[in-house]
Amino acid sequence: MMETVTAKVDERGVATITLNRPEKCNAFDEQMITELTDALETSGNNPKTRIVILTAAGKTFSAGADLDWMKRMGRYSYDENLADAKLLSRLLKVLYELPIPTIANVQGPAFGGALGLISCCDIAVATTSTTFCFSEAKIGLIPATISPYIIQAIGIRQAQRYFLSAETINSHQALALGLIHEVVDKIELDSTIEGITQSLLSNSPAAMCAIKNLIQNIGHRPIDDETRLETCKRLAEIRVSDEGQEGLSAFLEKRHPDWQGKN
Repeated sequence: MMETVTAKVDERGVATITLNRPEKCNAFDEQMITELTDALETSGNNPKTRIVILTAAGKTFSAGADLDWMKRMGRYSYDENLADAKLLSRLLKVLYELPIPTIANVQGPAFGGALGLISCCDIAVATTSTTFCFSEAKIGLIPATISPYIIQAIGIRQAQRYFLSAETINSHQALALGLIHEVVDKIELDSTIEGITQSLLSNSPAAMCAIKNLIQNIGHRPIDDETRLETCKRLAEIRVSDEGQEGLSAFLEKRHPDWQGKN
């Protein structure tokens, strides 16, 4: 039984995974990392799950690393610290590579490793009062395991500033940086997430999975003949797939495709 994370799936196949240590500002420790990884893998392996929403209980999305956990890490050897860092790295990889759409519902402040979770999600929405901080440098650490995902989200130049300065970033700055996609008043957060969820549910599950894989594999490649051929092959494959054929037929016949009947 999970103690630091809750997970539930509704009849539409929308899984809500909640960081559930509000008394600790949802700070990470090895237990939460393990439980969150398990919850994400369960969702990704369940063919009935179509979307994952990552959210948090209480007023804080996550304060990053738990202080007691960091104290323990300070007493560990290099090899023990390496093994521990790999736990967080694996969590981020699992979230990033989840084959279904993921939404970060950021209802409160997010610090340190929490920004890695947000950057690994496909879509991120935050409230106007939410603040963000790459706080590692303040305590003599570096945002290492989260850095590939953050740099992909905001770029090298912006990462240089905010990793080094550890400044607090407000929600509108985070939007401009590309760390999040939308900023809304707190009272509108749930309805905004629901609107995005409905948009995703209207789309082909197979197509969205293929789109995620396309972006992750093509995004950083040069636009050369090999890349162009790869994109042509991917388009041809999806066109002859079951959902590709169903989507085209439904469009031409002016009806809803089968997967919308699954909502």
